[in-house]
Amino acid sequence: MGQWVLSAESLGFTANDFGPKIWRSVLAELIATLLFVFVGAGSVVVLGGVNDTGGLVAVALTHGLAIALLVAGTAKISGGHINPAVTFGAVITGRMKLSTGVLYLGGQIAGAVIGALLLEAAIVGQYEGNLGAHSLNLELLDGVGAAVLVEAVLTFVLVFTVFATAMDPRGLAGLAPIAIGFAVLVDHLVGIPLTGASMNPARSFGPALVADAWDDHWVYWLGPLTGGGLAALVYYFTFMWGSEEE
Repeated sequence: MGQWVLSAESLGFTANDFGPKIWRSVLAELIATLLFVFVGAGSVVVLGGVNDTGGLVAVALTHGLAIALLVAGTAKISGGHINPAVTFGAVITGRMKLSTGVLYLGGQIAGAVIGALLLEAAIVGQYEGNLGAHSLNLELLDGVGAAVLVEAVLTFVLVFTVFATAMDPRGLAGLAPIAIGFAVLVDHLVGIPLTGASMNPARSFGPALVADAWDDHWVYWLGPLTGGGLAALVYYFTFMWGSEEE
């Protein structure tokens, strides 16, 4: 009986998946996610949380503008995902190989953790709080299931926008960073008072790990991956399927 050996090839990886181009893309995802977590979570930390309308707008603007800038800076290198939910959508619609998606996820998670560690190193301990980790407002939400629904809908908006502008060849690619940034901004205005408006498992994971703030953390994976996956499938099979042949 032959011996089964776990290898890169058996997992769907090939030599081309480890070439310089792929590693440059993964590095771009790592750096962009690092900066996004440092700036986004940092905005929550320096404001001492989001306790009023001014703080809500400031945090929403920070996240939206940061994503717009980082997508613009990495779009030609990695596609500017900066979010496991976007990568998941790309993989399940065949826009990206599974093996590449796994590498992207690793880069995004590593970048998020490093960004949170740098933020922790920069802020005086008594002001760190939970480093901008997300948490649920169960006074407004009708249970944890509602939190999953909110994160799914918010991420649907984001990933649908990504597909419409950046992944659809007919989309206005030049405006993609602005459109994606506005999607993040608008989602934050709605979602911050409810779930903190993650839409991005990496953005949630980095601060949660460093601050050891794990309450309801699974919501910030299930909601975004569900919403992002549905948005990708809906857009691809409704608006992109067969368009290449037209």
